[in-house]
Amino acid sequence: MQGAVFLLVLLGAISGREALHLIHLPATSSVAENSPPETPVHKFSVNLSASLSPVTAGLPLIINTSPLTDAFKVNALSGLDFEVVTTGKEELDFETGPNIFDLQIYVKDGVGVTDLQILTVQVTDVNEPPQFQGNLAKGLDLYIVEGANPGFIYQVEAFDPEDTSRNIPLSYFLIVPSVNFGMSANGTLFSTKEFDFEAGHKSFHLVAGVRDRQGLEASTALRVNIVNVNDEAPRFTSSARVYTIPEELASGTIVANITAEDPDDKGSTGFLLYSITTANSYFMINQWTGTIQVAHRLDRDAGHLRQNPTISLEVLVKDRPSGGQENRMQITFIVEDINDNPATCTRSTFSVMVPERAAKGTLLLDLNKFCFDDDSKAPNNQFNFTTPSGVGSGGRFSQDPAGSGKIVLIGDLDYENSSNLAAGNKYTVIIQVQDVALPYYKNNIYIYILTKPENEFPLVFDRPSYVFEVSELRPARTRVGQVHASDKDFPQSRVVYSISTGGASLQYPNIFWINPQTGELQLVTRADYETTPVYILRIQATNSEDTSTVTVTVNVLEENDEKPVCTPDSYFLAIPVDLQVGTNIQNFKLTCTDLDSSPQSFRYSIGSGNVNGHFTFSPNAGSNITSLFLMTRFDYASGLDKIWNYKLLVYVTDDNLLSGRKKAQAHVETGTVTLSISVIPHPTTAVTTTPRPKIIYQVLRKNIYSPSAWYVPFVLTLGSILLLGLLVSLLVLLAKTIHRRCPRKTEKLKKPP
Repeated sequence: MQGAVFLLVLLGAISGREALHLIHLPATSSVAENSPPETPVHKFSVNLSASLSPVTAGLPLIINTSPLTDAFKVNALSGLDFEVVTTGKEELDFETGPNIFDLQIYVKDGVGVTDLQILTVQVTDVNEPPQFQGNLAKGLDLYIVEGANPGFIYQVEAFDPEDTSRNIPLSYFLIVPSVNFGMSANGTLFSTKEFDFEAGHKSFHLVAGVRDRQGLEASTALRVNIVNVNDEAPRFTSSARVYTIPEELASGTIVANITAEDPDDKGSTGFLLYSITTANSYFMINQWTGTIQVAHRLDRDAGHLRQNPTISLEVLVKDRPSGGQENRMQITFIVEDINDNPATCTRSTFSVMVPERAAKGTLLLDLNKFCFDDDSKAPNNQFNFTTPSGVGSGGRFSQDPAGSGKIVLIGDLDYENSSNLAAGNKYTVIIQVQDVALPYYKNNIYIYILTKPENEFPLVFDRPSYVFEVSELRPARTRVGQVHASDKDFPQSRVVYSISTGGASLQYPNIFWINPQTGELQLVTRADYETTPVYILRIQATNSEDTSTVTVTVNVLEENDEKPVCTPDSYFLAIPVDLQVGTNIQNFKLTCTDLDSSPQSFRYSIGSGNVNGHFTFSPNAGSNITSLFLMTRFDYASGLDKIWNYKLLVYVTDDNLLSGRKKAQAHVETGTVTLSISVIPHPTTAVTTTPRPKIIYQVLRKNIYSPSAWYVPFVLTLGSILLLGLLVSLLVLLAKTIHRRCPRKTEKLKKPP
């Protein structure tokens, strides 16, 4: 029984290899539109049949496509591995061509076993820039008559290859704005002023741009010409009528120069308009100068030029304004045959951006990807490249291997290197592509290599820290100092300075301002030594690549800018009329303080209100505590004194320690105290109880409100508010402490044993 099972398994394994079949097919793959030849599309393999007969030569093969196309082929990789690639014979256009192709891939081995599978290829969309149509794509000359009112000139039109239905609007604009012209978003070119030809307004060069919704742009040149007005028919002055030219002249080559003059403006050809009336694609005429240039390839060996090498044209010259005079002339071109078809490249100039730290041996450009020769047989279709040359290229770039067209880096492109700076970090490599067979046609290729700078050096300040000093008396906008930061990278970018931290005061978020361009530090307001004697700032410098910070210490220089403050600053006193001279009035004392002066610096004086000089302070200088004394007695009986209520203005000055010369130069501050003194007269009744007369004074004490006592309710209210705030803050701290401790205990309880 076990032998039978083994035989069945063996037969199944053999039968599994009997069928020749394709691996990884059927399948679906994708390829981008406009892909170049040999673009990989899909890889697959062939599984041989049980006979192990090899695949027939030339197979696998695409035997049929839907829709019909030659855009794909099968390339052999190695062994039984193959790959479907693009051929380049047909353009894969997502917008105009089919988007999906079904490829039938057929394979057959030597014993006749076959397999056929389908590969579905989807063409994916690639965004393409807008395109101008017709002559507009090559540049266009426009005309307006001098003196014409400002307004419409031309409607610029372009199309987006992605928008086959032409429903998505494009955005038009002038790349270089002009004060004389404007362009609306829908492509309308208009003038904004009238033009005077005689004033020199003859022509203007504009560049019109168009942008699609994806941000891709295209541009074309517009030349707006101002047409002069005249009425005489022009006359041709060039005598040649037949021109012999070789074939394969480059586009733009001048082959004839047609000249004419206008009798209205004899001696000047700038007012005439030339054109070719004969329909042709080979030549174009400069409508301003009359020079005829090659516009299309002149191939003597193809087309109707092989049978008839002559081309006849009719040249028309006329006045510029519409409805002007005109004249016509017939000319003939005879195209001579030459040996042609040189090796060419799709582009003649290349621009390469290379990082300054690129390693030696880095491949910068492979010219083989851009150059070709249309000749059909070797060696005519073979070409190589000459040794590169050019300004600044020696020792920096080379072709490796020689003649290969592969440009590699062999030198140092350090942007800050003095020799590289002298070259402007821009280099030109000139190389020629040439045929390997006679007559060795050559075409120049210009490679412009620019060094891309990299951030190698940090942005640093010229000092590790700064220390500045400023007087607390200096006003706003006073210069405190200046910081400076730079880096060694080139090109150097602009450094912007700012204050990141520090410099705050009670009234201002920052009392300093720094000039963002120069780094100069200035005061926004006066600094106060008594509030903050030292400011620690963090200054930040920023350029396009780096940011750096530095500590700036600003020491505020102490000055005498604080006024003396005395307690009390106002007070009410009541004294009897017969108070003895030299008495300390109600034991009243002033206690004074000054944040920036010593107690010995105070000097006391009474200003207004001390009528007849009854009051004085002692000591009157050299102490921060002084008492009020009665200096002279009152004399109301003789009429000397008439005032019963005195209001004294007391000056407290902090210049006591200064000499006369220093006092005139120093800054002195003065505080004031207001005293209200009421003189109480004698009582109206006197009682004699003994033979010896005696006077008894009855002093009536009244609760008299004084304006100077405003601080009592203010202090009580402020104290209550502060006490309430303290209680609230204590409650908040208690709640936070409970909240922090409780969750921790809960988490400990939740931990597994």
